[in-house]
Amino acid sequence: MYISANEWFSRPPVAPSGPAALAVPGGSLAHFYSRLLAADTPDALKSEAGSFLDGQIAATAGLPCDLPETPQELEVWMHAGAQRTTAAYGRYLEERHAGVPRRYFSNRAHALYFLRAVAPTKLVDGAWLYGLLKHWRNPRFADLLRTYVEELGDGAADKNHVVIYRALMTRYGLDSLDKLDDGLYTQGVIQLALACTAEDYLPEVIGFNLGYEQLPLHLLITAYELNELGLDPYYFTLHVTVDNPDAGHARRAVQAVLDNLPRLDDADDFWRRVRQGYQLSNAGVGSTDVISGFDIEQQVVRIFSHKSAAGHGAHSDYCRVAGRNINDWLARKEDVPEFLAALQKAGWIKRGAPVEESRFWSLLQGARAEMFGVFSPYELQLIHDWIRGEASQDGRPFTEADGGADTARRPSFRVAARLAATRGVSAFDAGSAADTEDLLDADLQALTQQLARLDAAGQGRLLVQAMAPSQHWTPAGLQATRLFMRRMGSF
Repeated sequence: MYISANEWFSRPPVAPSGPAALAVPGGSLAHFYSRLLAADTPDALKSEAGSFLDGQIAATAGLPCDLPETPQELEVWMHAGAQRTTAAYGRYLEERHAGVPRRYFSNRAHALYFLRAVAPTKLVDGAWLYGLLKHWRNPRFADLLRTYVEELGDGAADKNHVVIYRALMTRYGLDSLDKLDDGLYTQGVIQLALACTAEDYLPEVIGFNLGYEQLPLHLLITAYELNELGLDPYYFTLHVTVDNPDAGHARRAVQAVLDNLPRLDDADDFWRRVRQGYQLSNAGVGSTDVISGFDIEQQVVRIFSHKSAAGHGAHSDYCRVAGRNINDWLARKEDVPEFLAALQKAGWIKRGAPVEESRFWSLLQGARAEMFGVFSPYELQLIHDWIRGEASQDGRPFTEADGGADTARRPSFRVAARLAATRGVSAFDAGSAADTEDLLDADLQALTQQLARLDAAGQGRLLVQAMAPSQHWTPAGLQATRLFMRRMGSF
């Protein structure tokens, strides 16, 4: 199915409209994010998504833009940007080898905080290209669709970006995204909004893809420091390789701009709108903003405040701290900072010392931990590193015993993975493509049954539906991706 140039590019320019441009349908980005993911059809929320995008375009219109003046200069621009990134990373490595501390993550809790905070974006990775999938016959979209299918891992679970990130979250106890700041959903909502409005915002989709697929410095540093802290960096190292400027997504993003430049319509207007989409890739809270916003004291107060609702009334009245019983302390969230201070004053928590010296920690971990299971692994790491203070810079997990020369230097994730491999143990296994074919899964069974009853056109529509951002990471979505590639040919 082809769509004329006039249909693709005839939308008028978006004029800035002030604060109202940032209005979010339903008032909450997190809620709109959930609605976009749960939509039965890609265009079910098309009107609301378009209004949201118009607001974001207006809000980013005045921001600096480093794109060249003409699309013909993009290849030079791309290589220059990649060279700047690798040169800056080289300087970073020299600093680290000279003994300079980690630039991003002060301790393990800080890194886990980052992984959790960016999850709303990572869990819809590649979504901005989904709306083009049903137009797979258009050869001008070949590079864009190849990129989308590769974000889906070509149907292999161990290469699907969302599967990998979901496994990463489960591995480190980051599953719950409750109480995330609403602004952290901005990028995810933009990507999902582009997914359901591609036919109206094609130049913006192409521009967003151009910006998002360039190799950023923060990706390289993040992968390095996660590995150093013994955390799995695979999701980030995978993006380092696929976003390369030679034959990777960065190169394809440039080619997609050039391939889609109108020949029979206004190329200047197309380029203007590509630039708008490029600006959208920088909207919202960026990775370095998330990293610099970490305050461990604030995060500990947050998790205790969150637990106070469940903890209030669940304690007996014999235990008292500073003259008040625990139920009384937990009755009001506003009292949590004072409660933590009282625990320290009473000696239940000894800041700056090994956690074993804190009586409170023995309630959370150990043979007779009376509060075992109250806090998630991520929350335990936060409390652990908060108690240890500066000593937590060693990146030790809360499950390891503190102290001792034998634990002073922990192996990086890659070293641990190699050691595990020598023992026949996989350090990370999200499953291969073949693994999903025999899984007991209702949607997978339904996909197989429905495909058998449909004609070729209906089968194509069903495969595209199963490859949506909300489904492509499931067994049915992975199978649909493999079938889509097989039926449509390689890109």
